[in-house]
Amino acid sequence: MKYEMLILLRSDLEEEAREAELKKYADIVTSFGGEVEATDKWGVKKTAYPIQYKTDAFFAVMTFTAEGKTVAELDRVAGISANVLRRMITKVEG
Repeated sequence: MKYEMLILLRSDLEEEAREAELKKYADIVTSFGGEVEATDKWGVKKTAYPIQYKTDAFFAVMTFTAEGKTVAELDRVAGISANVLRRMITKVEG
């Protein structure tokens, strides 16, 4: 199945830390036998409402193909990461 993961990282992260965080999720996909098609970095943008008292975040979208257990692991790891403000994984039709 094909999925997209929208991830909002803390905007005050250093470039290296941000890249390491995004690479961590790509590595999870590949370690479960999936394939990352693209990682689109949108940069720092204002959020619609404050999240954890922050009004801006670094937005990125990762498109990948994987099994359901991979999605569950991505959601679990992103949920416990202090650098992630929000995440949303959706199935891509087509």
